[in-house]
Amino acid sequence: MAKKQADTIKVRQTGSPIRRKPEQRATLIGLGLNKIGRERELVNTPAVQGMITKVSHLIEVVEE
Repeated sequence: MAKKQADTIKVRQTGSPIRRKPEQRATLIGLGLNKIGRERELVNTPAVQGMITKVSHLIEVVEE
């Protein structure tokens, strides 16, 4: 029996974590981002949505 594909969201880092609060840098690392231009496809959960909101000025959500 095949599993149903989970709802995912794709994010790209657009800003540098230099001179940002340590919490913001840790949030980027938690999302799997650490260099400008990197993209990640993440499962769309409330936790991930909260992390995206915290660093929304450093990332963008990529439309597919």
